[in-house]
Amino acid sequence: MPKVLVLYYSTYGHIEKLAEAIAAGARDFGAEASLRRAPETVPEAVARDSGYKIDQKAPIATVEELELFDAIIIGCGTRYGRIGAQMATFLDRTGGLWARGALNGKVGSAFTSTASQHGGQETTLFSIVTNLLHLGMVVVGLPYSFQGQLATDQVTGGSPYGATTITGGDGKRQPTENELAGARFQGRLVAEIAAKLAS
Repeated sequence: MPKVLVLYYSTYGHIEKLAEAIAAGARDFGAEASLRRAPETVPEAVARDSGYKIDQKAPIATVEELELFDAIIIGCGTRYGRIGAQMATFLDRTGGLWARGALNGKVGSAFTSTASQHGGQETTLFSIVTNLLHLGMVVVGLPYSFQGQLATDQVTGGSPYGATTITGGDGKRQPTENELAGARFQGRLVAEIAAKLAS
């Protein structure tokens, strides 16, 4: 069974919840799924004063361990429609892996959150995907076979490029069951494709 890494950065816990659902979906398929966080770049005092969720259980990721996985699913919140600085800083350190082609042919996927429905979800997903492609990875999204992303009876995240959630401007909105279902679907699909590529 494939080894799947869910690598994320979560300021307020929304991305953490999606990451846990993605890992659960991969495990439903039978994969070994691990959660890791990108390191915080904000001083701890500033993070505390700003209400960051600093009690997250997932260990801090190292660049060196990335090549140990068959699939890597990366998630972070949007910053002006692009990848957040913490995740960008972490991924900027993968040059050695890129130079060796260490991630070539592995499966990559993306997920994100925004404050509003039109706050840059798809551009943020694409900014993550750009990194995956540069690293030689095979990109998997969230296809329309997950019918939940077609819902029009509720506000919901999700796109064919990856699972998403909408947090609201004050951050009080939590991922809905539909959004979490999309995340689980994506995790399972990534695990399935990683297994097929390995066979």
